Amino acid sequence: MAEPLFPSKIKPGDKIRFVSPASTPDRDLILRRAERLRDMGFDVDFGTYAFAEYGFYAGTHEHRLSDLNLALSDPQVRAIFATRGGRGSYRIAGDLDFDAVRRDPKPILGFSDITAIHMMLMRRCGLIGLHGALYGDDGGPGPSNTDILMRFLMEAGTIVFTARDDEVSAKTTTSGRAQGRLMGGNLETLATMIGWGLPSFDGAILLIEAVDCMPGLTDRMLTLLMKSGALDGIAGIAAGQFTLANREKGEAIIAIVDEHIRALGIPVLGGLPFGHGKGALTTPIGGMAVLDADARTLTVDY
Repeated sequence: MAEPLFPSKIKPGDKIRFVSPASTPDRDLILRRAERLRDMGFDVDFGTYAFAEYGFYAGTHEHRLSDLNLALSDPQVRAIFATRGGRGSYRIAGDLDFDAVRRDPKPILGFSDITAIHMMLMRRCGLIGLHGALYGDDGGPGPSNTDILMRFLMEAGTIVFTARDDEVSAKTTTSGRAQGRLMGGNLETLATMIGWGLPSFDGAILLIEAVDCMPGLTDRMLTLLMKSGALDGIAGIAAGQFTLANREKGEAIIAIVDEHIRALGIPVLGGLPFGHGKGALTTPIGGMAVLDADARTLTVDY
């Protein structure tokens, strides 16, 4: 895997482009998020096919790839935001303009299916990405997700995330401390990329999160990751949100997850606020992190 490549920082007045590498977003929701960015002083525009519809994709594979590659190569675009996940990023991840990324590394924001884009860019270029989204429903204690995201986009530093006891994945927490590059993302997408798109996780802290997963599928995905060798040498696991219809279903899924990852005998910290659930936060992935299961903290450089 390539050495870490930090994206450039942005400032008010810079252009942020929304693109849709996966499924078609809710237009009104994205327009509201764009307006928030404009209120912060940023210039915002959209890929040609950002709101297109082609089956469950936002345009054909060629359309989605073209939008993303144009954003990667356009010197006026200083940050790229995925409108949503869904399905389809894995279809185009292998054909990205990697040379453009190496020439002009930009922050790319997205999660869920966009994990495919992040993993391929780490594999080929080492690019540090942003696992999350520009949420419109910030609230609760502590800094809002938007505040945290702006820190990542505009500054360099370190952030400490604290695990939440009310997340079902908190039950996976063990003890111990691990240090390594924070990598990973959506569990289903990671399993989809086995054998062709994953970077090496050797020495890494693996972030996993999931939404609407079923017991059999969860067991198959984790079995694939384990038996393929993709998890060989990982230093720790950061378990984020496992979002299901109700708590009982979530606990059943986490029992399966716990059975698999405890067999690795490495530090695990669950209950982290990353994923599809309430109060989800953005985190950098690809850079160094320290997982302290005893203190229930994950410290991430950005």
